[in-house]
Amino acid sequence: MLLVEGINIKKYYGDKLILDVKNLKIYSEDRIGIVGVNGIGKTTLINILSKKDEPDQGIVNIYGSYSLVDQLGADEYGTIGQKIANKFGVSSTWSNNLSGGEKTRFKLAKCFEKENNIIFADEPTSNLDMDGIELLEKNFNEYKSALAVISHDREFMDKICTKILELDDGNIKIYNGNYSSFKHQKNLERERMLFEYEKYEKDKRNLEVSIEGAKQKAKTIRNAPARMGNSEARLHKMGNQKAKANLDRATKNMKAKIDHLEVKEKPKRIQNIKFDALDIGELHRNIIISGKNINKSFQNKIIFEGAEFDIYNNSRTALIGPNGSGKSTLIKMILSKNSTIKKSHGLKIGYFSQDMDILDTESSILKNVIEDSIYDETFVRTLLSRLLFKGDEVYKKVKVLSGGERVKISFAKVFLSDITLLILDEPTNYLDINSLEVIENALKNYTRTVLFVSHDRKFVSAVANSILSIEDHKLITFRGTYEEFKIKRNNRNDISTEELKKQISVLEIQLSEIISRLSMPSKNDVAEQLDKDYHHVLMELQECKKKLLGK
Repeated sequence: MLLVEGINIKKYYGDKLILDVKNLKIYSEDRIGIVGVNGIGKTTLINILSKKDEPDQGIVNIYGSYSLVDQLGADEYGTIGQKIANKFGVSSTWSNNLSGGEKTRFKLAKCFEKENNIIFADEPTSNLDMDGIELLEKNFNEYKSALAVISHDREFMDKICTKILELDDGNIKIYNGNYSSFKHQKNLERERMLFEYEKYEKDKRNLEVSIEGAKQKAKTIRNAPARMGNSEARLHKMGNQKAKANLDRATKNMKAKIDHLEVKEKPKRIQNIKFDALDIGELHRNIIISGKNINKSFQNKIIFEGAEFDIYNNSRTALIGPNGSGKSTLIKMILSKNSTIKKSHGLKIGYFSQDMDILDTESSILKNVIEDSIYDETFVRTLLSRLLFKGDEVYKKVKVLSGGERVKISFAKVFLSDITLLILDEPTNYLDINSLEVIENALKNYTRTVLFVSHDRKFVSAVANSILSIEDHKLITFRGTYEEFKIKRNNRNDISTEELKKQISVLEIQLSEIISRLSMPSKNDVAEQLDKDYHHVLMELQECKKKLLGK
């Protein structure tokens, strides 16, 4: 069933055309992830499709009810039912005093409570910890109607999306499949473009060589020798004229072929970021930071209690934990002088945070990054180019940049400076996927120690070779990948056979009660809600039985 239709949508910012969408249809079974670089117009598109904003030209028709989850907080969010509030782990009443993660959970809960035909969501995983993201995935997967979601969380889009809409230079292109499928299709497109470009260049070069050969051959056609008689010379001249005419005709045909060749653009070359081995200030200790018996609390809230941890030299350590568990607190303790945390002598820390106060807004991008860089200008420009600051763009002043662009410059400035430990606090926030993947690849090739906070599971999986997890006011140091850590944690948290049997018994009773109410509903029962409760409990029951069979 058709739910949303956009026809000939145009949107301008000043005289710049931001959106030029000829035809976009969203059906009830569509689950669309919207991607594109920062500032390309993703939020503008979703606001127009959800009727929050109007296009300058064109029309949008919505044939059903809808919800919009945006990034702006507002007082009008009001209240939600206690049941949905419990499901999302939030208060039933909106307050501006809620944390960022709580505000996101509240907006999502209100959105799901309405049970509309389509959900529009702009970065719905923003400010959520890993548990919150997994809860959102579960609810989106249980939601059986249409979704249109802007996200930079690739694993999230892999799990919920069946189509990817790429926005580029105002135009849209839709790819079937999840984000990983989209990336594969994009790579195949690029390979095909490269093949077609190389074939075009080869055909053009062959024709140009043939033209040059014909020209040279024409030059070798001689006039009649002086010893020839008149009749012989006339025949020779006629033969030469015919040969020259044939060569001219062939040359003209080959030039026409060149003109008629379909011009193929060379695909943009992706520059790799390779680090030269630099031994400036290299540390030779195995453990460069060690914490012992760490205790920390705020008022009556305990953050750490007898916690211990180690950061290993040349490791890439992900600091993970729920919202409010103390990740930022621990980073601040490491950055400051604290008697319970010992740092290796000669340790030089570079710290990246979202406040971006390390940038001189009156200076250019290049000047900001290069002034503390231990790498040469060529290398600096390579990294900036990968982050989409190409050519003369590096001479732009920082003050004219968007928030997302400033995040990238702050990262580059810290990343290339003379440090032995790089600390990153949520480096993936506010970044488009292209920039996120550039930073991801740069960190994988980084030869020094990294400690970073991120809720992006794919980013953590790709970068980290060590995990520092905050659990029950303690710090768990695990040397291995995020996947290996999850396996060990699941084994550690694996519930007993008896506990599983108890859960199965409770769920079977709940299922029996729901079936009874479905067959003979009371006046207060809502059949649609009972049906949803039935499927939810049934899924939990099936999961428990699978676990029991696996024991």
